[in-house]
Amino acid sequence: MSIDSVFVHKMWNDNELSKMVDGGVPFPMLSDASGKIGRLYGVFNEEAGVENRGRFIIDPDGIIQGYEVLMPPVGRNFNETIRQLQAFQHVRKSKGTEATPAGWKPGKPTLKPGPDLVGNVWKEWQTKMAFED
Repeated sequence: MSIDSVFVHKMWNDNELSKMVDGGVPFPMLSDASGKIGRLYGVFNEEAGVENRGRFIIDPDGIIQGYEVLMPPVGRNFNETIRQLQAFQHVRKSKGTEATPAGWKPGKPTLKPGPDLVGNVWKEWQTKMAFED
């Protein structure tokens, strides 16, 4: 979503994104021409009249689980967004019985949250990493 019109999004997808992502963006891009949504999420820059680059991960219950806001000159890392989505999905599926440490990817070791883990994350992670490739 951006303040750009749906027509600008289409041109951007057809002339730019489709050359970077095979087939272009596989989801609809939304227009926030008035900046209303950007203001609600605190990413609309009134002085510049644009929205800063905000990424919000919202769970199926409508709760924001993670977000990142970058100024326009700095690009985002799509692979990190996908990794975070997978981590949030994994934690949700485990009903909070597992935690995913920094850099976690599907299939990698997780941590079991609890009082015994406090102050011992490094020990737990060091033991699990010893068995990694």
